Amino acid sequence: MHRSIAEAPTETAAELVAGCGQAAQRAAPALAAAPEQAITTALDGMAARLTKARTDVLAANAEDVAAAEQAGVTAALVDRLRIDEARLEEMAGQLSLLAKAPFPPRDRVLEDRPDGLRLIERRRPVGVIGATFEARPNVTVDVASQLVKSRNAGVLRTGSAALRSALALRAGVIAPALVDAGLDPAAVQLVADPRRDSAVALVGQPDVIPLVIVRGSGETTRRLSAEGARHGVRVLAHADGGGVLYVDGAADPQLATELLVAGLDRLGVCNRVNLLLVAEDVSDARYEDLLQAARLRGITISLPPHDHPLGHEWALDDGREATVTVSRVAGPAEAARVANRETSGLAATIVTADEAAATEFLDGYDGTGAFWNASTRLLDGFKLRRVPETGINVDRVPGPRGPVTFEDLYLRQYVVTPVDKS
Repeated sequence: MHRSIAEAPTETAAELVAGCGQAAQRAAPALAAAPEQAITTALDGMAARLTKARTDVLAANAEDVAAAEQAGVTAALVDRLRIDEARLEEMAGQLSLLAKAPFPPRDRVLEDRPDGLRLIERRRPVGVIGATFEARPNVTVDVASQLVKSRNAGVLRTGSAALRSALALRAGVIAPALVDAGLDPAAVQLVADPRRDSAVALVGQPDVIPLVIVRGSGETTRRLSAEGARHGVRVLAHADGGGVLYVDGAADPQLATELLVAGLDRLGVCNRVNLLLVAEDVSDARYEDLLQAARLRGITISLPPHDHPLGHEWALDDGREATVTVSRVAGPAEAARVANRETSGLAATIVTADEAAATEFLDGYDGTGAFWNASTRLLDGFKLRRVPETGINVDRVPGPRGPVTFEDLYLRQYVVTPVDKS
């Protein structure tokens, strides 16, 4: 039985996380060696159990939502927190697609060398991967399924806002699906403790949990990344976001409006339209049409002169999420420079019928996702890669960048063998 979140834990946060990590570590070797069919069965089982356990999951989520509303949190946070029938079905559908996704090959021959040796690149599971995430209970299943698909054990942690939902998902969906597939349910642990100290403890266990995925506000994520670096834990951070929409002088007016509206369908997500850049040669009338389209959706427009950075992320600004920053730019090159300089580098779109302008923008923008006549909302694991994600990494260093999926959760190993002459 899982501890009720109303009960005060007797162990320290560090002890709880260490215990979860050690349990996952013991289960990791068997999961790493599991046949593909067992993995597929487990994922299909999670999809099926989302339907079977829907009553318990939705009841637990309703408690989380009620507690959040009673605490006076913003509508955007409640939207991120809520699971309804439609979202439950969407979660199940994504799991089914993940189950069908092909496994990447374990070995890839890079070269048969002149010295008679073969160089092979091999994928190996990390072992145990940690994940701490904000009040989005669907992430519990997203991350757990990615770990199982990549044959990694895991330790998941969330805060008090979504803990009831997360506990119900692990108890009613994840663990029994692993059991039914002949896998050890201990491979996916959930820290049943909402204390913030547990997030700090998660990034301080390099011998047990060498890699941690961190999703949350920019400030929290940066703090945990620094703490992880201090302990020698690699952190894949999903922190700052904010999509950029640049409307070029050669943009189709209707398409520009459609992409702006599409990018504002959910205001509490990282890849929404956050900064609207409009070319100076777009007429005042077309410019006003764009602003009006946003206002009709209840959006507040932040116009120059701005009293905040251009890339200020409104999705993280409690009470002011329904805001878009707007600025004029000379053209595609300046739009790309502004997006590079002022934003996190998550995603940017150019709307134009001019291929040369599109090329100039796409070549100039160095962020994670660059789009031409497509919404920044596409920068999402399921929408972009057709599988769930663990988060979106915007680090400007080698390694997984953009939506991180199961294909990224491996270690690269070089294996050298004699060339098989037979």
